[in-house]
Amino acid sequence: MLNFTQPKMHILRRSLAVVMAVLCLAACNSGAPAVQLNSGQPAPTFQTFGADGTPVHFPAAFAGKPLVIRFWADWCKYCEGEMKAIETVYQRHQGAGLQVLAINAGQDKSAVVAFMKKIGVSYPALLDEQSKIARSYGVVGLPTTFFVDARGIVRGKIVGEADEATIERQVVELLK
Repeated sequence: MLNFTQPKMHILRRSLAVVMAVLCLAACNSGAPAVQLNSGQPAPTFQTFGADGTPVHFPAAFAGKPLVIRFWADWCKYCEGEMKAIETVYQRHQGAGLQVLAINAGQDKSAVVAFMKKIGVSYPALLDEQSKIARSYGVVGLPTTFFVDARGIVRGKIVGEADEATIERQVVELLK
């Protein structure tokens, strides 16, 4: 019988989380050269479905609207808190036309619906079960957030965790 002390369990859990992240990112690798999507470049187009079954076409459905595109997964340690922070910023700026799309990378519809219900945000969740959209955006880790202007040009990108103040600054710049 294995006997793990509390500190050893913490290390084991942390190691498991790292392994899961590496496996997810490896699953995203199609063998194609890595995409380097940065500020000033057009955001890649995509078609998918919302968790509610609604078809979504970018950029057609969002022409003329500033947009936050958030890539996430329910196993991501930082995604929940940050998605709630995005919700707070979204509520402050949706009157100015701000839109938010939460694109789940690599999970099925039931996992997406359960997580969105759990965290209670109002912006839509989109499905990317094969991580094709994530790959087209060059996502190499979760969370990753892109700030896209009303013309479809990437104006900012955050890889990893960000607080509400950082998201707010990016959105204010986007809305100028």
